[in-house]
Amino acid sequence: MIKCVILDDELLAISYLKLLCEQIENVEVVKAFNDPKIFLSEIKNIDCNLCILDIEMPGMTGLQVAELISDSKKIIFTTAYKEYAAEAFDLNVVDYVRKPIKKERLIQAFEKAADLLNNSQKKEFIEWNTNIGKSTIFTEQIAYIKTSEIDSRDKDIILKDGTTIVLKNLNFKSLLEMLPSKDFAQVNKKEIIALSSVKVLSTNEIITTISNEADQFLKLQIGDTYRNSLMEMFGK
Repeated sequence: MIKCVILDDELLAISYLKLLCEQIENVEVVKAFNDPKIFLSEIKNIDCNLCILDIEMPGMTGLQVAELISDSKKIIFTTAYKEYAAEAFDLNVVDYVRKPIKKERLIQAFEKAADLLNNSQKKEFIEWNTNIGKSTIFTEQIAYIKTSEIDSRDKDIILKDGTTIVLKNLNFKSLLEMLPSKDFAQVNKKEIIALSSVKVLSTNEIITTISNEADQFLKLQIGDTYRNSLMEMFGK
C-alpha cells in the first residue's frame, strides 16, 4: 500500500490529485497541505511512504522541500514546467509528472514508487565481519546494539529473538551510516536502540520492550548529547 501526502499551494490542484488517487488501487492519500512550512513541521509524524510535491510554490519550492525529506520519503514531483526536470532527478526522485496530470501517467509514477518501496524493504541489511564470520544481518530483526563489554572496538547486536551477534572492530559512526536513519537512534555513547523496541520515552530514560536477565524490561539512560535528536525523532 502506498500512503501518500500531497503538497501543492493550489487547492484546486490538491482536490484534483486526491480525486485521481482515489481511483487508483493500493494508493491512499493520508493528508494534503498547501503550505510547505506546515508540511515540514508535520511530515515526520505522519505515517506515509511517498510525497507528491508541487515545485513552484510561494516561500519555498518543492525542490527545497525535497532536499529536506528525500532521505526518509519517496518523492514524485508535479509541475507545469519542464525546466526543473534535471534538478529534480538529481535529488533521486521517483518521477517527474507534468501538469495537467493524467490518470494513466500518475499510475505509471505510482508503479515506479511501489517497485522502489518493495526493493528498499528487501535490501535493508548490513554486512560485516562478526563472531560467526562475514554475515548479513537484516535491520528489521535488530532490537538493540551496545558496545561489547569484552572489547570496546566490537559491538553486540541483540536481535528480536534474543540472539546476540558481535560485530568486529566497528565504531558507532560507521555503524549508524549503515542503519536506516528512520529506524534507529543512538541513546548514549555505548548504546543504539531500534525505535520499534521503545516502550516508554522520557527526557532521561527509555524503557524498552527487551527483557533483561532479571526478567524486567531493559532501561537505557539518555545521554545529554543525544537527547535533542531523540526527542525530535519522536516529535517532542
